[in-house]
Amino acid sequence: MTVLVVIPTYNERENLPLIVPAVLAHGYQVLIVDDGSPDGTGHVADALSRKHPGKVSVLHRNGLKGLGRSYLEAFSQVIRSNADVICQMDADLSHDPKHLPAMVSAVTEKFDLVIGSRYLEGGAILNWPWHRILLSSLANGYIRRITALSTLDCTSGFRCWRRDVIARLPLERIVSDGYSFLVEMLFEAERTGCRIGEVPIVFVERRRGRSKLTFRVLLESLITPWRIIFRRDARG
Repeated sequence: MTVLVVIPTYNERENLPLIVPAVLAHGYQVLIVDDGSPDGTGHVADALSRKHPGKVSVLHRNGLKGLGRSYLEAFSQVIRSNADVICQMDADLSHDPKHLPAMVSAVTEKFDLVIGSRYLEGGAILNWPWHRILLSSLANGYIRRITALSTLDCTSGFRCWRRDVIARLPLERIVSDGYSFLVEMLFEAERTGCRIGEVPIVFVERRRGRSKLTFRVLLESLITPWRIIFRRDARG
């Protein structure tokens, strides 16, 4: 079984040399998707690819920037690969690679998509201020209420998919970015009848660099659940 872990980056030159070896230690492959980082992350990614030939590859993006655009371009590429399982995780060390084997096992044995959940029993969030934990919890409740999704952690970016499932999703219709992209992908997965499960993870606030959370991202997160519901109703 081949497992490919997609890691999008933007100004993560300090974190990348730490997370990539931790993923490779499990015997998985890595695809780094750099969004034209001005800090030289792309050069670090290329150096890791040369150091680990056949195990680490790099996709340099020059188009519209954003988490969603990075994943969509990567997914369009990897669905044509020989990987059995496609995982996605952040490069900022908030997603610990130690959780990957449990997630991969769950997706190969029972589910089509597995979410690394902060809110499932056994999961946790470390080093976040109380108001950010409250905001995240309220956001997930808001999303579930509007979309009727049953997943506890709708905004988690730590996920594992069966490759053939991603290939069946209408990627060309995904227009969201940031955390909203994660919600829209989850919604489309449930709409197509995917078996979705959750595995508890311990989420740790990034140790280096700056958070990508902005007011625009928060605003889009409020609007996206309504937009995908209206689109679903229009499609019937």
